[in-house]
Amino acid sequence: MSKKIVLAGGSGFLGNALAGFLMDKGYEVVILTRGTSHDDQPIRHVHWDGATPGNWTHEISGSYAVINFTGKSVNCLYTQKNKDEIIRSRLDSVRVLTDAILSSAHPPQAFVQAGSLAIFGDTDQECDESAPHGTGFSVNVCQLWEEAFFERVLPQTRKVMLRIGFALGKNGGALEPLAKLASLRLGGTVGTGNQYISWLHVDDLNEMFLFAIQNEEVSGILNATGPQPVTNREFMKTLRKVLNKGWAPPTPAPFVWLGAYLVMRTDPSLALTGRNCVPAKLLENGFTFAHTDLEEALRDLLV
Repeated sequence: MSKKIVLAGGSGFLGNALAGFLMDKGYEVVILTRGTSHDDQPIRHVHWDGATPGNWTHEISGSYAVINFTGKSVNCLYTQKNKDEIIRSRLDSVRVLTDAILSSAHPPQAFVQAGSLAIFGDTDQECDESAPHGTGFSVNVCQLWEEAFFERVLPQTRKVMLRIGFALGKNGGALEPLAKLASLRLGGTVGTGNQYISWLHVDDLNEMFLFAIQNEEVSGILNATGPQPVTNREFMKTLRKVLNKGWAPPTPAPFVWLGAYLVMRTDPSLALTGRNCVPAKLLENGFTFAHTDLEEALRDLLV
């Protein structure tokens, strides 16, 4: 009988990518979704609201691991209402999943939380897991999130927080809008172009989740990103090269602000800030990357 892995909030781009990967590895996958429950094979979907206990808690007992992707997208305008929901959705899901594991007759051996490198703020200094945190709303969200995740001890369950970088995948995710802009010859440097992008291929991210689940010696916080971060200028130049597009006009910061608020309806800081992060603990624990060259990774996904 295959081992069951529960993906809470796993209906998004990264969750779906991981679900397919885990199925190929022989695991049974159950996705906790705000949508309706349905038993379509090979992946079952079970309804939950991300905040309160319900029938979904029966899926936790006997599972091999729980992975939590839940949280309102930060790709939005930072109104007070949205800020409150960003925080609440993350803390509520951590709390109710922890409750479910603690009350489980047969708790999972691993609880993995999908976190964010945004905790380091906007910096070009190299950041491993021990680097100082930044400042601002996104940093505060990450700090509250990590504190909530590690607050309570789960006697039979390891905890791993993966601070995920700029994950590149096919047909969605962070890469899709940039590739569309580049295909329209609008993929120029954003802002100064000096902000770092800590990127990784989604295949490597899937392997990181599996690594965290299967390795009993792995616990705590890990930077889930590739070993070769690049600046926005380098990233966009490489993306244009892969798509056979020439020079594209840069987008100065004032235009990014206008476009973010008026067109994209999102916070401009998502495009204008960055961080230079490295996966020190993953490398120390023997993790091997399949994709370390940005051009090769982009060609694998786009060509």
